[in-house]
This record gives sequence, structure tokens and C-alpha cells, in this order.
Amino acid sequence: MHCRLDDLLAERGMTLTRLAELVGVTVVNLSVLKNDRAKAIRFSTLTAICDVLGCEVGDLLVVTPAVDP
Repeated sequence: MHCRLDDLLAERGMTLTRLAELVGVTVVNLSVLKNDRAKAIRFSTLTAICDVLGCEVGDLLVVTPAVDP
């Protein structure tokens, strides 16, 4: 799974700090998501991010093929 948060923020000219304010979560939590280190995300947070960015979940989270070891 890959998070396209950086791309979506850049397209909208928005900072991570501003998104955090509008969504009501910490910058640290968004940073974990942005850097593909999140193990889980609340549906309410995911919905709020998509609402603020005007996108669908599939625009934010993209499934990437698994790499064989």
C-alpha cells in the first residue's frame, strides 16, 4: 500500500500542517501516514482527509504489488 498524500497536497498547494488543522489530527500522525509507516487508520480520519482534499480513498491510498523476497 502506498499513500499519495504528498502528491495530493502538492496538487492543492496545501501543507501537512494545514491539513492536520483541518482534519483535527496531529502533524506527526499525518507524517506517519504520508511516509507509508502507518499500520492502521481510523475510517473517520480517512474520511476527513478525503473530504478536506476533495478526493476519493483510492486517490489517497494505492495498492502496490508485493515484492518477492
